[in-house]
Amino acid sequence: MKAVLFEKFQERPRITTLDDPTPEPHGVVLKVEATGVCRSDWHGWMGHDTDIVLPHVPGHELAGVVQAVGKDVRNWQVGDRVTVPFICGCGACPECHAGHQQVCLHQEQPGFTHWGSFAEYVGIHRADLNLVALPEHIDFATAASLGCRFATAFRAIVDQGKVSAGQWVAVHGCGGVGLSAVMIASAVGANVIAIDIDEAKLALARELGAVHTINGAAGTNVPEAVIELTRGGAHVSLDALGHPVTCFNSILNLRPRGKHVQVGLMLGDHTTPEVPMARIIGKELEILGSHGMQAHRYGAMLDMIGSGKLSPSRLVGRRISLAQAPEALMAMDKFQSVGATVITTF
Repeated sequence: MKAVLFEKFQERPRITTLDDPTPEPHGVVLKVEATGVCRSDWHGWMGHDTDIVLPHVPGHELAGVVQAVGKDVRNWQVGDRVTVPFICGCGACPECHAGHQQVCLHQEQPGFTHWGSFAEYVGIHRADLNLVALPEHIDFATAASLGCRFATAFRAIVDQGKVSAGQWVAVHGCGGVGLSAVMIASAVGANVIAIDIDEAKLALARELGAVHTINGAAGTNVPEAVIELTRGGAHVSLDALGHPVTCFNSILNLRPRGKHVQVGLMLGDHTTPEVPMARIIGKELEILGSHGMQAHRYGAMLDMIGSGKLSPSRLVGRRISLAQAPEALMAMDKFQSVGATVITTF
């Protein structure tokens, strides 16, 4: 198979030919039809993820068709259209038994713990637990954004933030996760304020339902602006970027007993950001993490997509070839286009 491979961190990946994967007894091999280029992939290429063993094939946002099935798989067959969460549970640990595969104690992650989807084929662990059937009305490019960005935002807003109609929600960072969060929070009836430094992304956030936008590069005191617009602070606030500044601002702009949800990864030099602990204590703020979403929770999200309440297809940006993937990956921390960049040609 053709694949993107890097043999050293921070060195340019190359297109090469590798052996096709074979399915584990409990797994499947997928023919990759689309895979997103995500900032998490950039973190992996930089060497920020200790799970990665070199040489490595990145890629974790994927959709495709079942190509081969392991002997112990019961629920899937060749030709099925599927997607998969970027965290695959083991099915045997206490967290999996409780339905929390997104924090599985022995989790597998395509593109991190094993070779990923910047390739023609990819192997998936524990298929009966982790695969998600893809409805015919969702194209592969759109589905590729569900496994990480959109599903992560859905869980952050609905399951972790427990956002309800009429609440104020601040979204710091309008990349793929942030714009997804804007759309989802608006769909459940919240009043959303979107914050970014790119006017094009803020314009799209308004189209997706944000009632106010703030340009953080314009010299505005972001927390004060949010508190003024919301008459007291956000009920729920997300750091959808993963940066010490957006994290700090997200906590500061909360009203008493508000919830900060950390969605953007804090890796490399940002692993231990400063937080306003006195304010967290004094205002009884909640600090929550959100790390992907379990396969069994996809039904609620897919139903909202099917009904038209959510339109993740609007968040698909550039469609590129596998040959363009190395450049797109290396540039991920310098510039993110409006919408998700998706590899659709292999």
